[in-house]
This record gives sequence, structure tokens and C-alpha cells, in this order.
Amino acid sequence: MPQPDWDAEDDEKWDEDDVRVRPTRRSRPRTKIRPKHEHAQEGFVTAVDRGRYTCLVDGVIVTAMKARELGKQSIVVGDRAALVGDRSGDPGTLARIVRIEPRHGELRRSADDENATERVVVANVDQLVVVASLIDPPLRYGFVDRCLVAAYDAGVAPVLCLTKHDLAPELVAEVRSYYSQLDLTITATEPDAPLDDLVALLRDKENVFFGHSGVGKSTLVNRLVPGAGRAVSEVRSIGKGSHTSTSTVSFALPGGGWVIDTPGVRSFGLAHVTADSILKAFPELEEVAQDCPRGCTHTPEIGDCALDAAIGPDDPRAGRLASFRRVLASLHEADTKN
Repeated sequence: MPQPDWDAEDDEKWDEDDVRVRPTRRSRPRTKIRPKHEHAQEGFVTAVDRGRYTCLVDGVIVTAMKARELGKQSIVVGDRAALVGDRSGDPGTLARIVRIEPRHGELRRSADDENATERVVVANVDQLVVVASLIDPPLRYGFVDRCLVAAYDAGVAPVLCLTKHDLAPELVAEVRSYYSQLDLTITATEPDAPLDDLVALLRDKENVFFGHSGVGKSTLVNRLVPGAGRAVSEVRSIGKGSHTSTSTVSFALPGGGWVIDTPGVRSFGLAHVTADSILKAFPELEEVAQDCPRGCTHTPEIGDCALDAAIGPDDPRAGRLASFRRVLASLHEADTKN
């Protein structure tokens, strides 16, 4: 093997100034200074789809992506976002979301098998409209109660909208009686009847519709917002609706305000809610619970809970107590999993 042709005396002619070393990426100085984006425009996030965000900016529909500086921060429908870049809304253009303004009225989805943590699904909501059918599928009080707990905890005003009133009008009185102690607005709708009462409740507010699949959320949205085009389907023979809406989208109401349609959900995320917060959705129980011993968990196992002493099986509040304890049990189950 031939030896390199070099002379030891040549080494003495070189010094360290004659050698250039290209800096590695890690050796390059990094700055923590981030641009302030003082000229960014505020936009309203109306839809989220696979890393692309539809925003309304000064009346123009703009498609945007999340700027790298936001990291893992989530962006959801209802967010007020600061945008830079191309905000013309022309086909093929893309702006960047560089900042999310402080939120209020956050509602969260429960953890599931794919994601072990709760996640915010909508933000800056003024009113939560719980859409529930009186029949086919039947009204589930437990689900409505969980929605009410989530609403009160988030500082969002709740409304209960009962659909399919024409199929079981006699059940409305039962529902009103069940929630008689709660300051809850209840309205009922029919397929061919005007929606004047509901429209008046939604006007000039940020509203989000929540409910099980098949209860008629998307049908209501299509009636409230002509041209919304939300997919609808028939309820299956087993009494459950199939998922029709697959994304969360916000629509402008003709008379002012917004309505956010969400996919059918199984449950609200309440792992962050305390027992005292839950009681706000059960005022008839909250008053009784004031006589509980300090540190009472309000579960029957404790033995001296004032709720058990005051509310027997024949008490009209017994159903509400059972629902309250189901919510408590679900929180305990979530804590155990985490």
C-alpha cells in the first residue's frame, strides 16, 4: 500500500490559523428572542382539519398552519388567533398562526384508548346547548348531568334543547320536573315547527352543540344555517345514532352569533373537576351537603353523609342523588386509570 507523500518539515509551516473548521449545528449560537409579530392580524378559528386551520380574518376566509414557535400548544375551534403571512384567502395561499389569545369557556373531551389525557375541543364558548332527543334514542339524564357539570365548571351558560317533541310531548313535563331546582333554560323542537325560541336563545352568542349521535344536532344546524350541509342519518334499529358529523365546525348564524357543531360524543372530560364543583349542577343536593362532616366524599361508603340521612329512596331528589354519585364514581375511575 503506497504511503502518503508528505514531509515532516511541511508540518512546521502550518499553524491553527491555517485550518478551517466548519461549525457543527450544535455549536451555532441560539437565541431565545422570538419575534413579537406586532403586525399580526386577529382571526377566529372556525374549523380544524389535519394540521390546517380555517380562520375568519376581517371577513376573509384564510387557511393557516401553526407556527413552529407554538410548539405543542393546541389550536381549537373558537380560538382567537394572531396570524401573519399571506392572509389574502386566495387559493393555494397559507398564513401562519403565531399566537393564541387567552381563552375562556373551555370544554374538554374525555380521555380514550388512543389518548390518555383530556383535551380541549372548543374554546371561548358563551353557551353550551345540550341537544337530547326525548325518544329514539331515549333521553339519558346521566349524560345531560355530565354536560351541565362541565358547563358550570367552565363558566358557560347551559341550555337543554329537547328534539323530537312531536314523538313524545308528554315527556317534556317530566324533564322540567327533574330539573326544577336548577336554573336551566329548556326548549323543545319539532321537525316542521319554527325555531324562533331557539334562535332567540342563540342570537349574538358563541354557542356549541353537544349531544349523542342521532339526537338531531346536525339537523338543527342545517335548519339554523342554510347551506351548512352537515351530514345527517337515520337512527339505527337498536336505538342509537350513527356518527354523521366527523369534525368540529363553527357556522355564523344569519341573525348574529355562532353555532359550533361537534361530532357525537360519548362523554365530557371531567377529570379536572372537584366534588364541590359538581355540586353546582345539583343545587338541591348542595344545600343538604352543607351539613356533611368536614372532608365528606359524599359517597354512601362514608356512612355519615348528610345526603343519605336527608334523601330516602322515595324522595323526589333520589334520582338526582344517584346521578350525582355516578359522576363522582366516574371521576374516581379516571383517577385510578391515571
